[in-house]
Amino acid sequence: MRTVWQEIGVRSKADRLIGIVCAMALGGFLLFGAAFAPIEALHNAAHDARHSFAFPCH
Repeated sequence: MRTVWQEIGVRSKADRLIGIVCAMALGGFLLFGAAFAPIEALHNAAHDARHSFAFPCH
């Protein structure tokens, strides 16, 4: 009897690294790109989350 891990295999370190880098890039954009944006709607979308993590934005 085969287990699920034997059927799908284990992801390689490179696959995991790509996922980590993409998540960090998206998080960095949301944290810095949207919060410091001159567009009011983008700033307000990230404002509360930034302050909850103690990142100043103004």
